[in-house]
Amino acid sequence: MSPRPGIDRLQLLQTAAELADREGLHAVTLAALAAKLGVRSPSLYNHVDGLAGLHAALMRHGLQTLHDQLLKAVAGRSGEDALRLVCLAYVDFARAHPGLYEAALQPVRPEEQETQRVGNQIVELLLQILAPYQLSEAEALHAVRTLRSLCHGFSSLERAGQFAMDLSVDDSLDFMIRSFVTGLHLQDGRR
Repeated sequence: MSPRPGIDRLQLLQTAAELADREGLHAVTLAALAAKLGVRSPSLYNHVDGLAGLHAALMRHGLQTLHDQLLKAVAGRSGEDALRLVCLAYVDFARAHPGLYEAALQPVRPEEQETQRVGNQIVELLLQILAPYQLSEAEALHAVRTLRSLCHGFSSLERAGQFAMDLSVDDSLDFMIRSFVTGLHLQDGRR
């Protein structure tokens, strides 16, 4: 079967992402997506392999969109400036696209090689940004995990409304980034 004229895979993914951002990833069903697109649910099988295929495609789309935004944020930048900007871009992505961000965090199955490739691009980008700190390979990977954990934790707590104090959330984000950079300098100084 060929896809219905007027609906392509990108439109399907963008509509699914909008639905996820507005109502949460759990709301992205074939029926809900078909209704948004003005088609019947079976028509979606021309583009995705059922609900699991839709969620897998949305995960890959989320990772690719995140990668593209991180790359754009750090273009022409290096060192601490790039590190700061990549953190801000990560948190901005989670703020602007909460459902797509949630989709991007789903476990990647071994057979999803294209999704793994996109995820690896994010790791490679972060490793490039961390290169000036001259960390060993293992330390650099630990730093990538730490950076992603900090940004994800911050984003998750903010999304859950856990930063209710009368204190600037953006100042807290800046403090977190500066603390991470200071820690990297301490690691570099131990050599």
